[in-house]
Amino acid sequence: MTNTRARILEASTELFRRQGMSGTGLKQIAEVAKAPFGSIYHFFPGGKDDLAGETIRRAGREYRDLVLAFFAGPDDLVTNVETAFAAAAAVLVETDYADACPIATVALEVASTNEPLRQATAEVFTDWIEVGGRHLEQRGVPPEAARGLIIGFITSLEGAFVLARSRRPPYRLVGAGRAVPGGVGVAVGPRRRGCEAESGL
Repeated sequence: MTNTRARILEASTELFRRQGMSGTGLKQIAEVAKAPFGSIYHFFPGGKDDLAGETIRRAGREYRDLVLAFFAGPDDLVTNVETAFAAAAAVLVETDYADACPIATVALEVASTNEPLRQATAEVFTDWIEVGGRHLEQRGVPPEAARGLIIGFITSLEGAFVLARSRRPPYRLVGAGRAVPGGVGVAVGPRRRGCEAESGL
């Protein structure tokens, strides 16, 4: 039963990312998950909204860990940020521009129409900011600057996703990836970056 629930969440995450929430039906989710239709209501009694809320929170944790892993890399922060944007651009190309962030996709759809799901997306973005800020603080960025930088990183990445999916060439993502590190370099400072490079932090 647990595996069925996990398959339903994986299917909804994938479909929301590619089609958006409004373009995805419960029947399609059940088919992709290879699960009985009734199992969706068994695990998610509130139906689509219940499933969507859990999908948003689950995907949010996964994407947070995936993206912020770049900040824990052995290189300095500027290089790590550039690598994160380059990796995102590569994923877009590999998936024919269909594989973007499901959190932003759903947030754009429900922000003014579904308060519980708006809150779910807000929780995810808040978590990204808090955890990302702590990552930056551990790398020597002052707390206030760390919060501003992680917000800039997230908004630049999400905005670049929109531009790249619309205009197709991933240079928008790559361009954003070149702009954001400038702020990181200023906040960290050349002295701290040099210490990181020497210590392998």
